[in-house]
Amino acid sequence: MKVFCIGFGYTAHALAAQLKADPTVIVVGTRRTAVPPSIVAFDGATASPATLALLDGASHVLVSVPPEPSGCPAHHAFAAALSTSSSVQWIGYLSTVGVYGDTGGAWVDEASPVRAQSERAQRRVAAETAWRDFAERTGKHVDVFRLPGIYGPGRSTLDQLRAGTAKRIIKPGQVFNRIHVVDIARALEAAMVTPSGFDLYNVTDDEPCPPQDVVTYAADLLGIPPPPETPFEAAHLSPMAASFYSESKRVSNARLKVALSLSLQYPTYREGILAIVTGA
Repeated sequence: MKVFCIGFGYTAHALAAQLKADPTVIVVGTRRTAVPPSIVAFDGATASPATLALLDGASHVLVSVPPEPSGCPAHHAFAAALSTSSSVQWIGYLSTVGVYGDTGGAWVDEASPVRAQSERAQRRVAAETAWRDFAERTGKHVDVFRLPGIYGPGRSTLDQLRAGTAKRIIKPGQVFNRIHVVDIARALEAAMVTPSGFDLYNVTDDEPCPPQDVVTYAADLLGIPPPPETPFEAAHLSPMAASFYSESKRVSNARLKVALSLSLQYPTYREGILAIVTGA
């Protein structure tokens, strides 16, 4: 198996770590800046000879670059090469649960209507549509993974608490969804070997919850007092941060578990944050 990651970031690193147990698996990819020989530069606009050379022979392709106003950069640059590739068996696209918009805390699943509110979520809807059309046009196996907030080693509430930047913002009725990066990697691996034409999965843990609960739990594990409670109206958040609080939803992962026979390693934030603290 050769895996080509368009956008070799945090999640792609986790996938590479997940797959490294099999010495026959090769993971390569692109970033803005090349890291030879396995990572080549992708400028977000065109597929260079170097990227196409690395793509050659790939059986699986993961797309994690964010969409732009003009659409998905990876689709624009690589769709032609992917459509004619005789080796590519599977393409995975990382999207967001933001496409569901605000439900006032009600549950959503993959059959729920898409009601993207923010411009960035609307771009994700457009990118999902482009990849769905690609699958129908070419017959390639394409899966879309809708992700919530991603956390893991080096990127969690623990790091914010240690840096003194964590906040305990209170907005009644607000819940967020989250997923440990290791469980994303495990879901991707499972999907790679599950035959389908086009499929859609919410990759989230079992317990949507108020964000302040996570901060309090993490502070308790570190043995430090949690930051004071701050009402949302007094939090002075940036427009980007405030936009996340404009949506509240509970995202179901039932399909992920059944269709991919997947049991989450970190079913809630408690197991995930504890594992980061202990290094487990």
